[in-house]
Amino acid sequence: MVKKLVLALVAGGIVFSAAACNTVKGAGRDVESVGQAGQEAIN
Repeated sequence: MVKKLVLALVAGGIVFSAAACNTVKGAGRDVESVGQAGQEAIN
């Protein structure tokens, strides 16, 4: 019973950390594209 609970918590942690990583990557790409657009507008 305890092993199943630990396994479920570990699996949930992996899923949430993977989702957070993808979110941060997406936000970084958005910020980069905004910066690039601003730079092109200045030039």
